[in-house]
Amino acid sequence: MSYTALYRKFRPSEFQDVKGQDHIITTLQNQIRANRIGHAYLFCGTRGTGKTTVAKIFARAVNCGHPVDGSPCGECEMCRAIASGSSMNVIEIDAASNNGVDNIREIREEVAYRPTEGRYKVYIIDEVHMLSPGAFNALLKTLEEPPEYVIFILATTEVHKIPVTIMSRCQHYEFKRISIETITDRMKELMDTEHVEVEEKALRYIAKAADGSMRDALSILDQCIAFYLGEKLTYDHVLEVLGAVDTDVFSSLLRKVIERDVSGVLDVVEDLVMQGRELTQLAADFTWYLRNLLLVKTSDNIEDVLDVSTENMMQLKEESQMIEMDMLYRYIRIFSELSGQLKYATQKRVMLEVALIKLCTPAMESREDSLLDRIRAVEEKVEKSMASVSGMQERIVYAEGPLPGGGSGGHAGVSDAAGAAEVQKHIPDAIPEDVQEVVKNFRSIAGEASGILRGYLKKARLSLGGDNRLLIVLPDSLSASVVGREDHIEELESLIEARLGKKVEVEVRKVEEGRHFEDTFVDIEQKINMKITVED
Repeated sequence: MSYTALYRKFRPSEFQDVKGQDHIITTLQNQIRANRIGHAYLFCGTRGTGKTTVAKIFARAVNCGHPVDGSPCGECEMCRAIASGSSMNVIEIDAASNNGVDNIREIREEVAYRPTEGRYKVYIIDEVHMLSPGAFNALLKTLEEPPEYVIFILATTEVHKIPVTIMSRCQHYEFKRISIETITDRMKELMDTEHVEVEEKALRYIAKAADGSMRDALSILDQCIAFYLGEKLTYDHVLEVLGAVDTDVFSSLLRKVIERDVSGVLDVVEDLVMQGRELTQLAADFTWYLRNLLLVKTSDNIEDVLDVSTENMMQLKEESQMIEMDMLYRYIRIFSELSGQLKYATQKRVMLEVALIKLCTPAMESREDSLLDRIRAVEEKVEKSMASVSGMQERIVYAEGPLPGGGSGGHAGVSDAAGAAEVQKHIPDAIPEDVQEVVKNFRSIAGEASGILRGYLKKARLSLGGDNRLLIVLPDSLSASVVGREDHIEELESLIEARLGKKVEVEVRKVEEGRHFEDTFVDIEQKINMKITVED
């Protein structure tokens, strides 16, 4: 006897065998028990969730001579005839290939005849959204007032294509995606029946790859078993069959992206390509990995929500501390766009590499959500350059004798540094007149600031904020967040102290909502000779 695929061999024959659709099964059983059977049903939902299977069980149940708790007995003549496909009471129609007006007219002619045996004639029209507009119109009247012995069950994966006039004449049942736990448990039962040894981790990955479809899960499982026939099916075997990638690879890839290590990222891609991994699946799985990372970063008690191992959870928590939120949003956006493009691309590897290089070099993008990452990348380069220069200065060996500026070698430099620190401690606070002087000379002070800070200070307006406080107001959140960084404020205060010899506190704000930037604060530089009111 020829081999039967798992999804066909274990297709449910009773309501209690259907998994993940309890809300529909309970309703249909109650209708059968109470004899409140409708004349038209619309089953909709994603592929492999049990629409056609439930329709067939329902057709058997309404014609069964001895139903058991709303389910078909499976033993009477009608049940056996319908199960074998020899009954004239259940007519299955594929609307994808029988979608014309003439096909529907044949149905209208057939419903005039009563069933020769059993109680109901059941028409199961699969993929009903494929019917032409004319066919829908031809079906409309029959669907609205069918004979008492006729039941229509319409099944579709695209309910939005069904005319409202058809939907309003049917009882509407939405089949949900089946959970990973439910699919895993079902596959575990079937593998015990088939006497096949499988790792639970492997089953969970297959369930995740099935995306809520029991049929897809069983088809993938069938494929994996056939590849490793007679062996224990492991997690690594499943990854190999599907061309998928382990989460450790995603972790390594992400860390190299965060370090902006382009060559390291391309080496990872090279290894994956040489292993024969499917790049479309890689992009989808890496997007899912970034999604998990986002959930970990934004939630406190995420362990019960994420379906990951304890080791992977610790890894995600560690990486969530290494990446900023705006970077994570940008990564998810780029890879979400890539996942859609790879389906139809001929150069998948090139597109993947370009996307990863974009992550490492934000300067390639001009979108608004990449600005902070671009600034961050520039600052990292500046910090590395400064650290390099500092390291070179530390390696300089001075000859014996006086140092430039009146210092001397040996311990005298330490003594001078201690004296400078002592002077720093006793710098007096500025008074309002001193702050006025700062405002008057602010352009030259700002000209001595670092490159990024100097550029944003060109947009600033100034005001007094207290006795020794200078208020810097900026037109938007981005410029205020850059200038208001702790290291930038310290830099400004140091420049003012060096110019003035007194301590001035710097405060940064963005313009208030609903007010014009130009009118928010008085420009003291233009009004320097006017009386100044100081805020308390």
